[in-house]
Amino acid sequence: MNLASAHHKALSLFQANLDPLSPNLSSSEHGSSNQRERSDARPSGRSVRCVRTALQCVGSILGVLLINIAYGQATSNGIFHWKVGPPLLAVNQDRLPPSLEHPWLAVKDPSVVRFDGRWHLFCTLRKAKQGEGRIRIGYLSFADWSDANNADWTVLDLTMGYHGAPQIFYFEPHQKWYLVYQAEDTTRQLKYGPCFSTNDDLADPHGWTLPEPLYVVKQGAKAGLDFWIICDDTKAHLFFTSLNGQMWRAATLIDQFPNKGWTEPKVALQADIFEASHTYALRGQDKFLTIVEAQAGKRRYFKGFVADTLDGTWTPLAASQDKPLVSPNNVVNQSQSWATSYSHGEFVRAGVNQKLEIDPDNLELLFQGASDEEYQSGDYGQIPWRLGTLKLNSPAHTK
Repeated sequence: MNLASAHHKALSLFQANLDPLSPNLSSSEHGSSNQRERSDARPSGRSVRCVRTALQCVGSILGVLLINIAYGQATSNGIFHWKVGPPLLAVNQDRLPPSLEHPWLAVKDPSVVRFDGRWHLFCTLRKAKQGEGRIRIGYLSFADWSDANNADWTVLDLTMGYHGAPQIFYFEPHQKWYLVYQAEDTTRQLKYGPCFSTNDDLADPHGWTLPEPLYVVKQGAKAGLDFWIICDDTKAHLFFTSLNGQMWRAATLIDQFPNKGWTEPKVALQADIFEASHTYALRGQDKFLTIVEAQAGKRRYFKGFVADTLDGTWTPLAASQDKPLVSPNNVVNQSQSWATSYSHGEFVRAGVNQKLEIDPDNLELLFQGASDEEYQSGDYGQIPWRLGTLKLNSPAHTK
């Protein structure tokens, strides 16, 4: 329940329980003067009950207000507490194209939207081998997360060259779905860099166009990875990281998107960060939140930075090991968690369009996770990543 609906419901109860007071008091006017005096001096039992109920309604309003304020404050004061759920999705060989010699190993880099009563999930799928075809983009659709692990994957037919880390959104000016990802395709002379595909029908995984570059990365320039688009009213902004503590930004006008007019990428943030920066608009707060992955103690965790505008200065919100956006330190049920590394997170959005709005009072994060044993076992390419969710924990139940 949001503030407006809670306030309306409580106020309705308040008024409904006060209304009976008037006829009760006014009816005394038909009696004697002494009766009126006695009635005025001693409220009826019904009146007392109505006042008590009204006060309870006021308490309900205040309770809802305090809870919503506490939730909303997390994106202002940077104090986050999360509750992790069970793993929702892992590689299911029976639901993927057969690959006996080099079995599918990991599902990672999730991007998700809720549309037409279903979840539409795009991920990187990784095989336990090197060479072409080892990394692909997969698609799943399901009504409820409990159905995800038994849903059939479609591996998108984009390229057999390297590609992954998808982002999905609906670009309203074109009335098309866009998939943004990193890719190369030597058979089509496509250099590695930020690419896109489009589709008129989100539910048709065979309808995606072949990859095209947002722009061609100049010789010697940082190509980056984990490309991410977010738009304001006038521009499309592309963010990416480069594994060296830098987050970059380029921009183009809305009417030039997707593949014209891009500015030269410039460093937007320099910090102790690693990869996978994802930026969102905070609904009702006129500011933006970037979640970005960091490393510490052979684990992955998330930091958070905020800015007033997409081309503005990014300031730390929850950006240290002692005050993270997400780490084992602020997951209230960490002792029951299946993950100790929290990686490549995608907030569940309030909508599907290019503005990427999230509700600060109802934050939920889809992430790839691994245990210490899984993450620290050796080669990064052999980590069996699974997907799970973190929900902003009720302040009343924070340990």
